[in-house]
Amino acid sequence: MALLKLTKNELRAQQSRLATLLKYLPTLQLKKSLLQLDVNEARIEINKAEENYSNKHAEVTSYSALLSDKTAIDPEHAADVTHVGKHYENIAGVEVPYFDSITFADFDYSLFETAPWVDQVVLGLRSLAESRERIVVAREKKTALEKELRDVSIKVNLFEKILIPEAQKIIKKIKVFLGDQQLAAVARAKVAKTKIEAKKEASYAR
Repeated sequence: MALLKLTKNELRAQQSRLATLLKYLPTLQLKKSLLQLDVNEARIEINKAEENYSNKHAEVTSYSALLSDKTAIDPEHAADVTHVGKHYENIAGVEVPYFDSITFADFDYSLFETAPWVDQVVLGLRSLAESRERIVVAREKKTALEKELRDVSIKVNLFEKILIPEAQKIIKKIKVFLGDQQLAAVARAKVAKTKIEAKKEASYAR
């Protein structure tokens, strides 16, 4: 650690540093609060998406008896995902994903050789797959927000618990030193003045 200079220039530098820290701390604190709200909203979004997935899963499960029919389609590839479309938005300084669309692989089957309810089964399976991907994207969003929240929280703690108290301590130390120096200078001046006056009185006495 560099040796602290107990000078007026260093005092001004430290006071300027402290002013900068105090200026930006409220911005960091506000960003932290906003991110906490965004993380909570992301958790609610995930809960809703998971609930929706559970409902669709129960619906698809009800197709099980139909899919066990030997004349039914093989559902294994009915909802193969080829692409998930996303866009990103900046929230409190971090880019977070939002679900846009989903693309499935072609799944061909004969309309004449399959039961009429097959279309509904395929739609149900694909809807379930879309619900699953929405959960994935929502979790990615929460992860990005939580990471930014951790980073900002570290900065806030650094400002509040280390940088600002350290600057205040240094300023106090320099002020005490300069104050002592000033008192010493005043004391020396008084002593010198006393000596000068004593010499004058001695010269008059001759």
